[in-house]
Amino acid sequence: MLCPVCKVPAIIVEYHDIELDYCTNCCGVWFDAGELELLLESAGLGGTKAFLDSVLSAGAAGAAEKKRRCPICNLKMKKNFVDRPSQTLVDICPDRHGIWFDGGEFERLLGSLAEERPGTNAAFEKLLDFFKETFKTGAARSK
Repeated sequence: MLCPVCKVPAIIVEYHDIELDYCTNCCGVWFDAGELELLLESAGLGGTKAFLDSVLSAGAAGAAEKKRRCPICNLKMKKNFVDRPSQTLVDICPDRHGIWFDGGEFERLLGSLAEERPGTNAAFEKLLDFFKETFKTGAARSK
């Protein structure tokens, strides 16, 4: 897959048999359809399906940021917020092929989910640690 931002090949990062496409240049990550839900469920965050469906089906958020093209179908993706405080703006394929997170955005979503659910379980903490370590350059660049 080519990164929708840099147009360079992404690498595959695997977590619990879920393959994510990661751009080492801009530190963005692509979740194919269903991968985000699987990842959150593997971390013990069940009940996210309704929330993710609402994000996927919502109208586009007004944003000045340039629209990117889906790396699967090449359609322009819509911008939408994936967290409750509406701070993490992601790119969503209109044909539901997947979701693109710029560098640091996925970590922000995980942080938001952790704040919503005090006393998160060990599986969630492990997922959070994995992403902070694997994608730490993305978090550093997004500040």
